[in-house]
Amino acid sequence: MKRFARLGRLLVLAALLREGGAAATPSNSPAAADDFAQALALYQARHYSEARCVFERLAAMRPGDVELDFYLGRLALWFDDEAGALAHLERAARVAPREARVQNALGDAYGLAAQNASVVAKLSWAWKCRAAYDRAVELDPNNAAYHWSRLGFFCVAPRVAGGGDEKAAAEAEAIRRLDAVAGRIAFATLYLAEKKFDLAFAQVDALARERPDDFFALYHVGRCAALSGQQLERGRAALEHCLALPAPPGEGMPTRAAVHYRLANILEKAGEAAAAQAEYAAARAEDPDFRPAKIALKG
Repeated sequence: MKRFARLGRLLVLAALLREGGAAATPSNSPAAADDFAQALALYQARHYSEARCVFERLAAMRPGDVELDFYLGRLALWFDDEAGALAHLERAARVAPREARVQNALGDAYGLAAQNASVVAKLSWAWKCRAAYDRAVELDPNNAAYHWSRLGFFCVAPRVAGGGDEKAAAEAEAIRRLDAVAGRIAFATLYLAEKKFDLAFAQVDALARERPDDFFALYHVGRCAALSGQQLERGRAALEHCLALPAPPGEGMPTRAAVHYRLANILEKAGEAAAAQAEYAAARAEDPDFRPAKIALKG
């Protein structure tokens, strides 16, 4: 059951780093359109608390709007609000059953429910999670974000719930076919989950050779060190190098907050507790809504 316990947390932390997508405005009125544009801009800038307030104000005027339910569901996931996530995303899925992004987000909500459920109920929620992810891939097979969802599921779910390393490897290969660079990170992620750390480093090493002064490549060297507990000094140097470079724009790209967070992970493993707490605080300062740092600081 330990793998079940990891399921919801891993899926939720990954959820907001995947698809964002443009959305239709929820009203023809200029005021509502302006409010929606403001909320969407806040969301895309990762100012999730502020975005949630504006989306909720719009939802009070337009209950049942699929766009508002989608974003409010995603935001509920970010804040570990299981009931809110399920309510918004199940309603959105009923209204728009062929929206792949809605199915994918619904899978995240079911993953959170699996994490929080009793031992008896965990399996049912995990099956629902897998089914929603499968539906997203069926609807939009060329969107790597949905294959990433299944990769995460297969890495952490027990076999009785449909998980398994062979299935995870197939998803990593699907991601590689869509994007060679993302494929390297997908296989590194798989090998980290399998504790095949040499193979994980081989993937990020190849990326680092191709892009030696690139924020994305350096971040993933540091991430690999942070998650494996190996090559800590190299990982630390890579992340510190990141902080001297501009962060890449776009959905799913690592941020400066993520760099500080992974640097804190490395410092913890190196026994530098005070320095690690300072890096967690730096991550929170970069992004007040960066949940992994919030969780670490509470600990």
